[in-house]
Parts: sequence; structure tokens; C-alpha cells
Amino acid sequence: MSIIRPFRGIRPKQELAASIAALPYDVYSSTEARQIVHSNPLSFLKIDRAETLLPEGADIYSPQVYEAARDTLDEMIHDGSFVQDSTDCYYIYALTMNGRTQTGLAACASIDDYTNGVILQHEKTLEAKEQDRIRHIDACSAQTGPIFLTHRPVAELDQITKRVKSRTALYDFTSPDGVRHQVWKIEDADDIEKISRIYAHIPHLYIADGHHRAASAVKVGLSRRDADPGFSGREEYNFFLCVLFPSDELKIYGYDRVVTDKNGYTFSAFLDKIKNNFEITRIGAGPFRPESRGVFGIYADGVWYRAQARPALLSDDPVSGLDVSVLQDYILSPVLGIRDPKTDPRIRFVGEIKGAEALEKAADSSGGIAFSMYPTSMQELLRIADSGRLMPPKSTWFEPKLRSGLFIHRF
Repeated sequence: MSIIRPFRGIRPKQELAASIAALPYDVYSSTEARQIVHSNPLSFLKIDRAETLLPEGADIYSPQVYEAARDTLDEMIHDGSFVQDSTDCYYIYALTMNGRTQTGLAACASIDDYTNGVILQHEKTLEAKEQDRIRHIDACSAQTGPIFLTHRPVAELDQITKRVKSRTALYDFTSPDGVRHQVWKIEDADDIEKISRIYAHIPHLYIADGHHRAASAVKVGLSRRDADPGFSGREEYNFFLCVLFPSDELKIYGYDRVVTDKNGYTFSAFLDKIKNNFEITRIGAGPFRPESRGVFGIYADGVWYRAQARPALLSDDPVSGLDVSVLQDYILSPVLGIRDPKTDPRIRFVGEIKGAEALEKAADSSGGIAFSMYPTSMQELLRIADSGRLMPPKSTWFEPKLRSGLFIHRF
């Protein structure tokens, strides 16, 4: 069973929601975050990336950064920029992008469900990335960015969601990237009880995006338990902020790769090297985006090629059969020398949503090779998580991204 519970959300004053809401902290470089906070002083990035409040050149992992995040959150609550609901609530959060809407439930999930395998993962986390968010969450005594969870669809839950969405929204705005954001509050006790009961019968939840934030929130919660020998399990630190979406409403985009050199090959020699495993077709100026599994776009020196994996390379295994695994196992590692894509500085990852121009630019500027990828499917993600296995890094790119700052869970 999945333990989901409502919370007393700290959220923006209604007229400030559009200005405060921000993309996740890790979407931006420190320089980009500074530019956004400079142009929009209300942006939640000044809390999620509090180095933007310190002089340039400051250590972005210094204690002063996390203290600034805590102090700024306190100030914005004190001055009324944020308000807190007086009772425990659920919230419906709908995002509409390019005519497609995905609707989720903002709630709190159990850290025990994370540790006991009710909440399943599909990617590994890196300790260094966890430490930053651990310090941020611990200093603020709050989770400020929701974890993006998914589950298989439930008809009864969908009926409640549709009824709530027929009301006037609490927030309704369009962000600068063209995504419409709508939020409704659920404070009716009967609805809250029904929703909690429905989730209690869902066997597994899945992390779609936010693996590092989830791991960090759980570790802070466990640390708070260690410091509180009499804990009951009901304390707020035992739960972390999330938004839960039915899997049939989500869309995964391709997560493309760029290797910043050709590992000593000419582009022609590289193509010769892989032709035994791939059927290569010259496209020309392109761009080329794969139309099915087992197909890859390859770009360098101003020219696109279509590469079709030969049947012997394709597998029914849930992990080795992924396109990202085929690329890694038959091109990136043996030919281009990328043994560990998590740590090798020669590989970059570019979301499909950024367009072919960004991919071509990254390859042209480095003298390397770009690969456009067919998206991993939701079915593949769920199958791998159910089997207790993990995908290679950067296998999924979800859009639209949840905004930080619309919901804060403090403990």
C-alpha cells in the first residue's frame, strides 16, 4: 500500500504565484540562475539557488548559501509573499503544454515507502548531488521542490480530479515558456479521506523525475528521526513533498547525447567502425529524429545520418534492450571510449525539447558527435522499476517540468 497524506501547504499569495514559481533548481547553471533572479527578484530560484544572493564567485556550497535560503524563505513568509493553509489539504496541479494536459495531486509521501520499496526508482543517484539538497532541506526545514511521482491510472481518482477541476482555480497562469499552470485546493474532509484510501490500495509509486531530491528528503527525515528517539512516525519530517500523476498522462521526450570529440577518428572512419552493427543511411543537412526504437540520429561536421541497429543488437531484456543501452554498449563505450557516462566529462546530455539546433551547436562547437534518441516509453520505465533494476543515467526527459515554489512542505 502507498501512504499519501495531505499537508498544510505554504504557497504563494495568489497574485504573486506567476512571479514566484520557477523551474527546478538543477535546470539552470549558477550564472543563468543569477540572471533570472536579477530580472525577477521574486523568483523562487533565490531560495532554491541562494548563491544568487551572494557575491559572484562565492562558494555555491558554503554554509552561507543554505543560511541565505532559510532566511529568505522566512522573510517571504513573514512579509506575506507566502501564505500557509490553516488545515491539511491536498492540491490538484495541472500543467498544459502544446495542447496536452497532465494533472497530478500535490501531497506528501512516506519516507518509509521509499526505504521499503513501495516507491520504486529507475535511476541511480550521485552522492555529491544529494549532499547539496540535503543541506538545503535541512537548513530550511522544508522541501521546496516537489518530487515527480507516477502510478498506473485509477478511475476513481480520475473522477475526483475532474470534479475538483470544474471549480475555479486557486492559481491559473502561463509561465514564460508557454506552459499553463493551474492549481485547485482540496480541503473537504470526505474528499481527503477518499483520496488517501485510494492510494492505500495502489501497490507501487514510481519516481519519474527528482531522484536526487527524493533521496535527499528521505535522508534528512531519517536524520531527524535519529535526533528524536521518541518519534511516532507522524511527524512532518517523515513525509516528503510530491506531485503524483497517472502514467497515461505523461510524455517522455528523447534525451540526446553529445560526445565532445571523435576519440581520434575522422567522422568517416567512425561510421566505418560502427557499420557492422548499424545500417547507416546519409540524411544530409537534417535534422533527423528517430522514428522508432532501434533507430538513432548521428550528426557531425554538418551532416546527419540515420543509424538502424541490426536485429542481433536488440534484446527483450528490460535494461539492455533500451536504446540508451544499445548506444552505450555498441557505440559510446567500445568506439568512443565513454566507459562511465555518469562521470566522463566528454559526454553531454541534451533534452530533445531543446531542439536540433542546440544538439548541432554542441557537436559543432566541440568537434564531436551528436546522437538523437528515440524516447524511452512509460511502459519501459514501469517495467524496469517493477523488476527492481535501474536504467542508464539520463534515460528519460519529462516535460513539462513541475514548478518549484508553488507548494512548500515545512517540518
